[in-house]
Amino acid sequence: MCNLQDADLSGANLINVKLVGASLIGANLSQVNLSLANLSQANLTGANLSKANLSLVNFTDADLTRANLSNVELRGAILDRVNLTGANLTGVNLTGVNLTGAKLCGTLMPDGNISSEGCMAIDN
Repeated sequence: MCNLQDADLSGANLINVKLVGASLIGANLSQVNLSLANLSQANLTGANLSKANLSLVNFTDADLTRANLSNVELRGAILDRVNLTGANLTGVNLTGVNLTGAKLCGTLMPDGNISSEGCMAIDN
């Protein structure tokens, strides 16, 4: 498994990279071109992906908890079963993005609302 925890890859050109299961916890990926990348099962908890090109990226089963995805390009991205708990999606166009089974608990959505989709109810 590739460990890029806390790496600063801002502005890098990583087209078609395969980072299946990689650890990118806290990484700075702002303005990165990751189009066509495979990041399935990757851990991007707390990563900064602001203004990145994530078009056609496979994020199946990835963890994007508290990730900054503001103003990213997600055209054609696959986010099946992705964990977006507490993530920031402001300025993102989600038209045509596959979010099947995604966890959006506490996620700041493009319209400024906080999603409660996928949050577990707590019994008192």
